[in-house]
Amino acid sequence: MAQKVKLSTIAETLGVSTATVSLALRDSPLVAATTRDKIKEQARALGYIYNRRAASLRTSRSGIIGVVVHDIMNPFYGEILKAIEAELDRDRQTFILSNHYDSVEKQRAFIETLLQLGGDGVIMSPAIGTPPEDIQLAEDNGMPAILIARSIEGLDVPIFRGDDAYGISLATNHLISLGHRVIAMVGGTDQTSTGRDRYQGYVNALRKANIEVDPDLRIPGPRSKQGGFEAAVHLLSLPQKPTAVVCWNDLVAIGMMNGIARAGLIPGRDVSVTGYDDLEEASIATPALTTVWNGQAEVGRSAARALLDKLSGSHEPDGIHLIKPEMRIRQSTGPLRIPVSDLS
Repeated sequence: MAQKVKLSTIAETLGVSTATVSLALRDSPLVAATTRDKIKEQARALGYIYNRRAASLRTSRSGIIGVVVHDIMNPFYGEILKAIEAELDRDRQTFILSNHYDSVEKQRAFIETLLQLGGDGVIMSPAIGTPPEDIQLAEDNGMPAILIARSIEGLDVPIFRGDDAYGISLATNHLISLGHRVIAMVGGTDQTSTGRDRYQGYVNALRKANIEVDPDLRIPGPRSKQGGFEAAVHLLSLPQKPTAVVCWNDLVAIGMMNGIARAGLIPGRDVSVTGYDDLEEASIATPALTTVWNGQAEVGRSAARALLDKLSGSHEPDGIHLIKPEMRIRQSTGPLRIPVSDLS
């Protein structure tokens, strides 16, 4: 077997010290940029591979961050992860990703594996039903945790997410301002802080406008395009059809618009639809989707920065840090016209 290339080998070929090579490979500003580039180029030419295990023994840091979310196939989490990765890259950290699909057992196994690998920290959007003790386990073993998107009661760690109650109230108030009074809400679950807060924002906006909250106009659960499509079929079968729909996220909203169109109606004219998250797909949907920007990139960047700062000795205050959502008004919403029920 070929011998591993050592730092001393690189140092000898370039006539510099082993310490200089070590600093250069870690991008230390103590080494001039031209020298760092020359050392890195020589390391690549010789086939040098950084020994993370040996480094972790010297520094008590593995350089590994765990990230666990519900489902990476959801573009909402994709945008958060992109921001996390960009922030960690600046600190030369590597992250290991896991999807828990709301399985507490799968999430627990991931955290235990991280602890076994000596992970430096974990960023997580906790699974439904996560007990505070599971996250405290990581904290008690020297692996700090940062939460994103969802909150857990009884846990003192930094939490970064959008202000969901305020964001949904923006969407609901927008529809009310257009004259709509029969407004449905589709998606979400009371099992998560996000679901509870968004529904409360919807209810508060209706009550403030003296509009009765009709439980038949709430369809909890859907989080996908298929779910939104199926919800549209149900809503359009009601005796009193809604003239507007507040959707849990953009995926549900796009599915909802497809269902409305399949029924021979025009989204944005016959039935107004709002989304949530302002994904890239929202602006190019047909019609372009009115939605709420939820600050995914800011959530990811802030969470990663908070963890890195904590690892370096500073401490982000525990508790919830809310990103303030913003409305994005496009073509999927419009003034109240003839009620859909009159079109039957």
